[in-house]
Order: sequence, then C-alpha cells, then structure tokens
Amino acid sequence: MDIEALMLLAIGRAREGIAAGQTPFGCAIALDDEVIGSAHNSVWATTDITAHAEITALRQACSSTRQVHLPGAIVATTCEPCPMCIAALHWARVEAVYYGARIADATAAGFNELHISADDIVRQGGSPIKLVPGILAEECIALFDEWRASSRARVY
Repeated sequence: MDIEALMLLAIGRAREGIAAGQTPFGCAIALDDEVIGSAHNSVWATTDITAHAEITALRQACSSTRQVHLPGAIVATTCEPCPMCIAALHWARVEAVYYGARIADATAAGFNELHISADDIVRQGGSPIKLVPGILAEECIALFDEWRASSRARVY
C-alpha cells in the first residue's frame, strides 16, 4: 500500500478527532494492501487514557483479522508513537511504523509527553519494527495548529 495514501487516511482520522473535540492524532494500519484499522485519539470521549490513535487502530485491526499478531502490517501515524503505543505495536508484531510529527512537536504543542523516542525504545528493546520518520511531516505538524485553533482544544 502506498504509505502516503495511508498517512493521508491517518491525517483524515486526526481531523475527525479534532472536529469531535479530541486531540490531533490519527493512525491507519494496512495489511496486504487493505486497511484493517484506522482511528483518532479518543481519550476524552471514552475517558480511557489508553485510547490513543495507535491503540484504538490496533484494536480494530486485531478485531478485523481475529489475530493478536499482525506480521507484515504497516502503520501510518501522524505523530511518533509514545512508549505505550510503540510497545503495543511491537507486541502486535507489525512490520513498520511510518510517522509524521515527532514527540518534540507534540511537546511543543502542549502535550505531556515522555521524552523517550520510539527509536530508543525499539533499539533498546531489540524490536524488529522498522521506524520511518518524516512522512508528510508538515501536514502532520499542522494538525497541532488546527487543534489549537479549534474551539474544542483542551489541555492534555
């Protein structure tokens, strides 16, 4: 699957989240050229602190495939995965994670991030996940501005 098309889907999900009063994060997962999960962050809507875009998309992907492991799956996420999300992606055994914005961009936008890069976690943990930063980065970073400009922005 074309990674930019998958990222555009993730960006679209993030915009849906912004419109719904959620934070500006989106994720899409594909396997064998088929989208098997896509979501936006829904922490506020669900009062579930683990309902990050990646976790929610993983739940969909695992449900749609009826598998907990997703070897060969590719993930496009609008921001570098946090430690919780990269761990879940590792445990799901996805092949690759492509992201746009960095953890530092989320921090600059006011999010309470842990300053541990996904790359550090993958490297130190010995994960085989391939990480590819900078996919449609400008568009992904712009989501933070769109979120701040919305009347629904909250402190995260």
